[in-house]
Amino acid sequence: MGGIVGAIATLVILAGLLLIDASIWWRLILIIPASGSATGFLQDALHICAGFGMKGTYNVINSAGVVNDVDLEEFRLKDKRKALNIVMWSGLIGIAFSVLSLFISR
Repeated sequence: MGGIVGAIATLVILAGLLLIDASIWWRLILIIPASGSATGFLQDALHICAGFGMKGTYNVINSAGVVNDVDLEEFRLKDKRKALNIVMWSGLIGIAFSVLSLFISR
């Protein structure tokens, strides 16, 4: 859901910036919602919450708000690596989208 909300926010902000004829460099602010959107989509695709992965916890079986620690160090490291990849790729996607938006003419 976060990916969809972030994508809509990104497009609305881009449309608003184009509509008010803002300076082209204001489009770089799209890094924030585009990265957030990418984070949501990547977490969904990879079936992991980046926040839980970084903390070494999970919440698969329990109800909301109840988390368990990942017991094996090997799995904690795998989850952390996957979470770091999500953060890295989300940032790169956000940067790429905002840079590409610089080439959109009004």
